[in-house]
Amino acid sequence: MTERWTPHATVATIVFQNGKFLMVEELSDGNPVFNQPAGHIEAGETVEQAAVRETLEETGWEVRPTGVLGLYTYTAPSNGITYHRYCLVAEPIRHRPDAPLDEGIIGPAWMSIEELQACNRLRSAMVLTCAQDFLSKQHYPLELITEHP
Repeated sequence: MTERWTPHATVATIVFQNGKFLMVEELSDGNPVFNQPAGHIEAGETVEQAAVRETLEETGWEVRPTGVLGLYTYTAPSNGITYHRYCLVAEPIRHRPDAPLDEGIIGPAWMSIEELQACNRLRSAMVLTCAQDFLSKQHYPLELITEHP
């Protein structure tokens, strides 16, 4: 019997303000890395809800999704898991410095594209790709995503 391949459904949120991207510094295998606010979509949750929740849990920022940047796939060499990433664009609403952050999160950081390009601690290649795509590609309306209850 062949093992069933199951990709992991994830979201990432691109928040851009004053020429900088909202990033999260987090621990991955005990090492500090930078990523967009991102994580798994939970059962019963829409893509938009997951993006809002993950951004708050990882950065303390409340955001409002405004568009879809794209869909990305990545197979992690460390564990062979394939991730399907729904990358949404969102505007920052307000920072809640008192919001509890997820375990393993060091904290939020605002980084320019130049800082991301020079950084050797990005969680995966998707981090820089999504930031560059945000600056150079079309963004799509949220209505691109159709979810049936």
